[in-house]
Amino acid sequence: MTTISDVGASTPAPVPSAAAVGGPNDRRGSWIPTWSMITTRFMELRRRRGLMIALMLVTIGIPFVFLLVRLLLHAFAPHSYGPAGGYDIFQGLVAGVLYVFGFIMAATLGCTAGSIDLTEGMFRHLVVTGRSRLALYLARIPAGFAIIGSLIAAGFAIVCLVCVFAAPTTINYDGANVPAGLSLSAFETWAGSHVNEVFCDFPYNGPTPANIPCGNGPGGGPGGVVVKGPPGSVAPAPQTAAQLKTQAIQFARQDYSDYNKIFLYPSTSLMVKTGLWIELEALVGFMVGLGLASLIGQRTVAVILMIVLEIVLTPIFSRAHIPHLINLQRGVVGLAVAHLQPAGLGFVFGGGGGGPNGNQGTMRLIPETHTVAVCVIVGWLVVWSVLGAWRMMTRDA
Repeated sequence: MTTISDVGASTPAPVPSAAAVGGPNDRRGSWIPTWSMITTRFMELRRRRGLMIALMLVTIGIPFVFLLVRLLLHAFAPHSYGPAGGYDIFQGLVAGVLYVFGFIMAATLGCTAGSIDLTEGMFRHLVVTGRSRLALYLARIPAGFAIIGSLIAAGFAIVCLVCVFAAPTTINYDGANVPAGLSLSAFETWAGSHVNEVFCDFPYNGPTPANIPCGNGPGGGPGGVVVKGPPGSVAPAPQTAAQLKTQAIQFARQDYSDYNKIFLYPSTSLMVKTGLWIELEALVGFMVGLGLASLIGQRTVAVILMIVLEIVLTPIFSRAHIPHLINLQRGVVGLAVAHLQPAGLGFVFGGGGGGPNGNQGTMRLIPETHTVAVCVIVGWLVVWSVLGAWRMMTRDA
C-alpha cells in the first residue's frame, strides 16, 4: 500500500532548547557575573585612552620621574645631591604621593566605571540583553580594580627597587654621617674615633668643651664653639683627648636607642605591609567612587566629591578634636585607613613618622582602635556597594 504525504502540510517548528528560553542552562539572569562580562568591562575601561594615560602618569609617572631626576643628580653631582633611595625617600613617596593620589585615581576610575553606561547611552542596550543588572554592576568591581591595582603595584615596585638599591651607605643622625646597622659596641667605637661629630651633632644636655670647634650658629660661643645646655651655660675648660673620648662614648651609649631606629632602606616586611595598605586605600577609593557615581548617575560631581573627601575633609577630621562630633569623625573612612598604616611610615596627612620601630604618625590622629577602624572600612564598602547596586537595579532603562 502506497502512502502519499500531504505536501501542503507545514513541518512542525523545532522546539527551542532550554538554554534559549531561560532554562536551567541560561545564566543571563544570574546575579553572579561571568568571566566574559568581567573582561568586557575591563576592555571598556582600558580603551579610554585619556583616562588610562592619566592613571599611568600619576601612579607610575610621578614616582618614576622623581626618582630618575634624583638618580641623575646624584650621578653627576654626588657631593651636592644625596643618593636617590633610602628610608626617607620611601616614606615621602608612599605617604605623600601614592597614598593620596592613589586614592584619587582609584576614585576617578570607580566613578567612570559607575557612570560609563549612562553617559554613553549603553545602559538600555545592556538591560535588553536579559543580563542581571546586579551582575552587570558586580562585574565592574574586579574589572576596575584589576586596572588600578596593577598600576599602583607597578609604581610602588619602582619606589621599592630604587629605595633599596640606591640607598645611602651612611645614615644622617642629627647632622652626623654614621655607618648604619652598628651594634652598641661598634657604635661606641665609632664615637670614640669621631669625638668632634659626637660633641657637635649628637643630642645631649651639656656644654661643649672649649677645645671642640663646632662652628658658629645659634647659641654659638666665641672662637667657633657651640655651647649646649641651659641658657647662660659657658664652655668648660679644654679636656684631654682621653677625657673627650670617654665622654663621647658615654654620650653615644645614651643615644644608641634613637640611632638604632634609623635604617638605610625599608625592610622587606615594611614594604610588603605598606604595599597591601596602599592597595587597601585604592580599593576603598574605587568602591566608594563606583557606588557614588552609580547612585547619582554621573562622573564629574562624584569625582569632585571624592577629591574633597580625601584632600579637605579627611585631614581636618583626622586632627581636629570636635567634642560632640568625635564619633562622626571616627566614621570617616580615610581616618580609619590611616589608623591601619604600618608602623614606621610618616604621617600621611603631614608630619613625620616614628621610625621603623614606632609609629608616631598615628598618634596624631583622632583616637580609634583597630577594630573600629576595620568596621568603618567594611561599613563604607558594603553601604556604598549596596547603594550603587540598588540604584542600578531600579533605574529606568
